[in-house]
Formats: sequence, C-alpha cells, structure tokens
Amino acid sequence: MRYTVRAILLAGTLALAGCSGTGDRDDGGPASSGSSSGTSSGEADASTRALWKPRPGLAWQWQLNSRVDPSVDVPVYDIDGFENTAADVARLHRDGRKVICYINVGAWENFRPDKDDFPSSVLGRQNGWAGERWLDIRKISVLRPLMERRFDMCRDKGFDAVEPDLVEGYGNRTGFPLTAHDQLRYNRMIAKLAHDRGMSVGLKNDLPQIPQLLADFDFAVNEECAQYGECARLTPFIEAGKAVFHVEYAEPTSGFCAESRRLRLSSMRKKPELGVWREPCT
Repeated sequence: MRYTVRAILLAGTLALAGCSGTGDRDDGGPASSGSSSGTSSGEADASTRALWKPRPGLAWQWQLNSRVDPSVDVPVYDIDGFENTAADVARLHRDGRKVICYINVGAWENFRPDKDDFPSSVLGRQNGWAGERWLDIRKISVLRPLMERRFDMCRDKGFDAVEPDLVEGYGNRTGFPLTAHDQLRYNRMIAKLAHDRGMSVGLKNDLPQIPQLLADFDFAVNEECAQYGECARLTPFIEAGKAVFHVEYAEPTSGFCAESRRLRLSSMRKKPELGVWREPCT
C-alpha cells in the first residue's frame, strides 16, 4: 500500500533545527488533562459554532509548500497548519472560503517546531520523505497530548476542519507491528480530537477502512484513486452526502475527469509539490 504523496519541496521551504518500542495499549479515551485546550476564547468559539459538513461537488485548492496564495477562486482551501497564520485563515474567511488545516499525524517531521516533544520511543523507520519517520500509533497515551496541541493550534487559528495525514501506517513498513485494529483506534481518536474542538475532519486515503470509519469522518481526501482504479471505493462518502476532495498527479484530466464527474468527486490535477498550480475538472 502506498503512503501519501505530499509536498516534495516542503522540507526545503522550512527551517531545519538542530528504536521502536513496545506498544502502549491504552484505550484511547478522553483527552488528557495536560492538553492546552482549557478555557481559551478559541475553544469557546469552537464549542458554539456549527460543525462544517462539506457536501459533494465543492471545488477546492490544496497548497502545502508555502504560505497560502489566496488568488484561486474556490470555496475550499486546504493549507499547512504550521506555515499559515490566523491572519491568513481570516483573510480566506473574509473571501467566503472554508479552510482545512493540514497536519501530519502519522509521522514525525524534524522541521516542525514541536519536533523535540516526540520521544525516541515512538519514532520508527524513515518513510521516504526527508526528515520524516513513522510514528508508533499504538502509543496513544504518548501521542494524544502531542496531537491535542497541534489540533489546538488549528482551532486557535480559526480553521474549519483538519486534514490529518498518514493515517494508514499499518499498511507500510513503519518499524512497528501495526495492525488494522491499531489504525482504526488511532484514526478514531484523531477524529474525536477534531470534533471536540469544533472542527470537521477528513479521512486521508486509507481506502480499506472506509466502511469502518465512514461514521467518524466528515469528508475524504484522496490521492491518485484514478491512477490505481480505486475511485469507486470512495462512493460511501458521496452516498452519505460527504465531499471527496481528490487529486491526481500523473494522470491527465482527460483520463479521469469523466469518471470523477460521474462519481461526484471534487477532482483536480496537481503537481506533486502541491504549490498554487491546479487543473480542475470542470
């Protein structure tokens, strides 16, 4: 199973600063008291606003390799949570856009400001991207507070939703004996963190677990389902009235847009570095 194609140039645009262990099999229950989500105004706002439920067919922009360029006229933007500010999100909101916060929840990144908060016991194999290593998602009690703080950041910046990346480690060589059960438990915990903060949440790839996770996620984000002949597997989201935000990298639009329109996917072609350029299905 492939893992997510993301911004090849991301590490180069961020300032760089400067194993496996046994599974910690707790139950992944309520958020720990150590979370920063206390009584801040951001939390109060999040708790009172209606959860965004994107419907099938919404056009979108996906830009991860730098601070957002707001010039694309679409109703949904998916941007990097660390690289963009509350002012960037507010500007998109003023233009009538909904904004999704990209956060990596399945791998450690040595270019993020919270990199030193991750103990070595949860760091596994390199995942093929510079400066990244898989996380031991079995260790919920260790990872939950770290992800809480990241999701607090998304909430406090005003994001409407979260795109949690690399949520199918169980199908990759992570350095840990991860199972499908481990992934389901972790992914449900991640979805709850978003919902508890008033944000909707998307299931990124992980097609085999759509039947089990459909109720937990509000939309889907998919890469290259057309190239691999898998787009029909996303139909449960569409039938549930939930958007599927889809990109292809190698396939020309002439090769997948007809099927995308039939399946009601929100599809476009992007370059792998996920810059501003996009070629949508129209």
